[in-house]
Amino acid sequence: MALVSLGVLVLVSLGISAIFLLRAGDEPQYRGSEPPATIMLPSFSLPDQSGRTVSSKELRGKVVAVTFLDSQCTESCPIIASQIARTLERFPLDRRREVAAIAISTDPEEDTPESVQMFLAKNRAEETLRYLVAPVEQLRPVWDSFHISASFDTGIDTLHSAPVRIFDREGKWVSTLHAGADLTSENLAHDLVVALDG
Repeated sequence: MALVSLGVLVLVSLGISAIFLLRAGDEPQYRGSEPPATIMLPSFSLPDQSGRTVSSKELRGKVVAVTFLDSQCTESCPIIASQIARTLERFPLDRRREVAAIAISTDPEEDTPESVQMFLAKNRAEETLRYLVAPVEQLRPVWDSFHISASFDTGIDTLHSAPVRIFDREGKWVSTLHAGADLTSENLAHDLVVALDG
């Protein structure tokens, strides 16, 4: 079993390494669904789990992966956090610094600092995913600008929008991946690299 797991890890790592070797002339396409053209990263400024402010302005020039999580969610959220963390851990350090992975809370009343820290630790995403939480009145316009449904509104931890949206260095929305469909480490790495090199 250990040899099989090691083999899978090696194959995934080789696949990600191969992505970095794509020539510009290959013009690779995104593997996630491509949104309508010219939709830009909405404006926001929110604190992360460490209390440091993350603003959309400061992210310009980086490729940004944005998702929407609930630390009490037991279905898609752990998969998303783990996939993002595992993917970015395999990136070379210089490339990893060019990517910002952001999770925006969909239930700030339950996403307490303790709950968020436990969630990130359990999914080994403390070093790779910045989890943004603020009072509902601050998050409401952000949810609206991303056009997502929040678990705060549905009253069910597992019932909320949970896409992984990728924005290029200019802030243009270029790809969307979904847990249980096309969100895999290989697909996420591929689309991040296409956005980085686009």
